[in-house]
Amino acid sequence: MQDQEKYEIDEEPESAPGYRTYEVYQRERVGETTNLIKPRELISDQYLQNPYPLVGLLRENYPCYRDWLGNRFWLTRYDDVTSVFADERNYETRPKTWFYNLENYGKNLWSEISVQKAFESSVDGHVETITGDILHDWDSGHLDLAIEFCAKIPLKLWGAILNIPQEQLSQFIPLFLKMQRGVGWDPLRKQDGLEALKNLETLLSPIFSDRKKEPGIDFISAIAQCSLAERETQVSDLVVTILELDHETLHGGVANLWFNLLRNPNEIGKIREDPRMLKFAWLETLRYTPPVISAKRFTRTEIERFGRLLPKGALMMCSAAAANRDPRQFSVPEKFIVGRKDLCQREPRGQYRADGLPSGIAFGLGQPSIHPAVPKERPRSLYAIVRDSAVTASSILLQEKPDIKLVDESNPRLRSLLLNEMHTCWELKVSG
Repeated sequence: MQDQEKYEIDEEPESAPGYRTYEVYQRERVGETTNLIKPRELISDQYLQNPYPLVGLLRENYPCYRDWLGNRFWLTRYDDVTSVFADERNYETRPKTWFYNLENYGKNLWSEISVQKAFESSVDGHVETITGDILHDWDSGHLDLAIEFCAKIPLKLWGAILNIPQEQLSQFIPLFLKMQRGVGWDPLRKQDGLEALKNLETLLSPIFSDRKKEPGIDFISAIAQCSLAERETQVSDLVVTILELDHETLHGGVANLWFNLLRNPNEIGKIREDPRMLKFAWLETLRYTPPVISAKRFTRTEIERFGRLLPKGALMMCSAAAANRDPRQFSVPEKFIVGRKDLCQREPRGQYRADGLPSGIAFGLGQPSIHPAVPKERPRSLYAIVRDSAVTASSILLQEKPDIKLVDESNPRLRSLLLNEMHTCWELKVSG
């Protein structure tokens, strides 16, 4: 009896040297093999081109898949993915500076209302003009919509957001793209990204200093005028804020939107009949072909979820590609349907839902906003700004080129150029 009492009050015995509790817990048991898929397939060219069959297999058979090769867990069911992405108590999203090992370099000031207002004002005030200028250069021949329209709009918008002339924008764009692409696993691209980050700081430093002395109403001035408790704002804060902002959803989302519409005559017919349906086409695009197909979350502490004991710091790969086609949430999920009745048709809240309906998961735009969709004393959410920009640009395109169609010999495809980069259409030849 004394031994039993002693056992009850003593701490649990430590595991044998060389083992951690979750390693013992997760040993494969009889009947729990994962022979339907090999981890290497999740980093294959097949995954880069068309991830949907692979992640669909995970969703239906291994909803929390232990990827030993990538040292990560894959979550693929809608409710699981959204619960992890919305749970800040047990999970975290690490900033891009963490992947660069620059945790003490600059501060992301996107949370400042003045910075968001400057961003919103610049985007809203210039998206129509920029779209019109791009279309003005389109002659009566063919156009690669993916590169010459969808990719140009967000990059030209950065010129308006930063309020810099074309000459400096031409220097900014390659540095910006290298900086963003360096966040991945490739050490050579990471080195290029670090160099680009330093060069971008050099490029923006004199502009930042000038606007700190004589501020305007632009994005750089807003950051320069922010008040930090510990120090004055620096150009590194500007660079980090630019780095952390999403750059894929507008570019990839608009390209995927037109990829879907031009390949589905019945669906683009709905838009031509009622242009207001373009907003619903955008929302369906975020569900059916999200440009950001996965996001990384890390456990803050050891936690038991999904039938597994997840260690502290575990990498959770949340798959929007799988979750957005979860048949538990959407009927006929493998079909692109503008105005589908089982999809939330407004900005989602909480775990990506509103009005009792799920929405397309758009990881690049962050967690759903907790503020009103049309706030009075603060700017709209990034989700709303990007949505409105995409719909505005696409509406202008449809007005200017109502007969737009794919070039007969074209065969567009979606793909990611590298692992963890956006999944979008890189060639979309059209005539109009």
